[in-house]
Amino acid sequence: MTLDALRVRLEAITPVDEREAESIEKTLERLNWPGDPFDEHADDHHLTASAFVLSSRGVVLHLHKRLGIWVQPGGHVDEGESPEEACVRETAEETGLLVRHLDPVTLFHVDVHPGPSGHTHYDLRYVVASEPLDPSPPAGESPEVYWFDFDAAAERAQGSLSPALFRKLAESPQARGVTN
Repeated sequence: MTLDALRVRLEAITPVDEREAESIEKTLERLNWPGDPFDEHADDHHLTASAFVLSSRGVVLHLHKRLGIWVQPGGHVDEGESPEEACVRETAEETGLLVRHLDPVTLFHVDVHPGPSGHTHYDLRYVVASEPLDPSPPAGESPEVYWFDFDAAAERAQGSLSPALFRKLAESPQARGVTN
């Protein structure tokens, strides 16, 4: 995906709250900085990608192994990788689940937040689908990975994943279209 195409997708998002509206604005500004906005080594402000994994069982959250908070799977975008590819790879690495993007690929939410080591993450959050299988994270990843219904996910999740976000996700055509 080109940065211009990413700008178009960002501008098409209807923010769930003021935090997301500010995050979209900050992310659009970040795209204007020099250099690769995904390169975690070139700048301490970089874009990341994560996935809201959906199936008939609900949505997947995992207890982040370093941060100790419940979040959706995701992480850094590797060199030569698109954010869409990164969220699929990160989901497999952190949950053992194989996921697929919906058609069309859905950039659903954006959040800017502190990351480890003084970095700032501009997280691009996609909606993906999975078979309703039990997660099986590989060794070295958090073993705490579970399916939650949307209400339980909203109660469990880290603060920037607001209950309003989970309501929007539960009511979305994407969630209604996942019938695995």
